Amino acid sequence: MRSLVLSLTVAFAAFTFSAAKAQQAPPAADQVVKDACAQAAKTNKKVFVIFHASWCGWCHKMDTAMNDASVKKAFDNNYEIRHITVMENGANKALENPGGADLLAKYHGDQEGIPFWLVLNTNGELLADSRMKSPAGKLQNVGCPAQKEEVDYFVGILEKTSKMKRGELDAVRARFGKIAAATAH
Repeated sequence: MRSLVLSLTVAFAAFTFSAAKAQQAPPAADQVVKDACAQAAKTNKKVFVIFHASWCGWCHKMDTAMNDASVKKAFDNNYEIRHITVMENGANKALENPGGADLLAKYHGDQEGIPFWLVLNTNGELLADSRMKSPAGKLQNVGCPAQKEEVDYFVGILEKTSKMKRGELDAVRARFGKIAAATAH
């Protein structure tokens, strides 16, 4: 009986701790970037920041593609990847990183839609973002690359900002090409 009471007490304490932790506010967007830059400096990587929201289907496609076994190691070996939650609705508003919308606006992504991503160096300086020039010369957000020219742009950014080898870049091109093929139907 004593062990049952002890087990229930431990379980209740764990549940209470988990619930309290779940209710904590997300970290400020600036702190997310600062911590990622510090970690990137230690690991000789760049920082890849993705602005996203729980309701965003393209954000989920981006995460799924980047976490695919065929490319995950290449991303993890080259980038400290962080998410900043923005543009939530209703009860999910509490999921937003404080200052996330301001940070998105700072990088001119507030009118672009999400996902919107940045590549930063360890000092937090912008190396690239998800805005590609259209044939008309206008910047447009590729977000989750899904068309051939978007995938080419994305792979070009990875080539410039990482140490990915040709085979890894080809794997990224192939994986994101699957999104293009799936959206063409």
